[in-house]
Amino acid sequence: MSNAAHAYARTAQTTASPREIEAQALLKAANKLQDIMTNLGRTDDEFSAALLFNRKLWAILLSAVTSDENPQTIEVRQNIVNIGTFVMTQTVELQLNPQREKLKPLIDINCNLAAGLSGRA
Repeated sequence: MSNAAHAYARTAQTTASPREIEAQALLKAANKLQDIMTNLGRTDDEFSAALLFNRKLWAILLSAVTSDENPQTIEVRQNIVNIGTFVMTQTVELQLNPQREKLKPLIDINCNLAAGLSGRA
């Protein structure tokens, strides 16, 4: 990456809204999972690393959505918790029994949520 690209990335991070940052993180996780799914030559360590990144991200999202300071309605928060519970369960299952074809729902969830956060849904 060029110096200009690094500078732009740093500026984007300091000026992005929390929703944009969350959307970017979800897309990064989705891209890591997609890369594992489409590049069958990837190692088990890379598979595990992509799942770990996704699990950590969702742990942060779930912590934020269940915080008393979260401004979302109870209904929205509960929907995100339900999705997050599915994501976490699926991620743990895939860590125990890696199956590339089962990554698609996690990728779709991350992409759809990122689109909603970015106002593209």
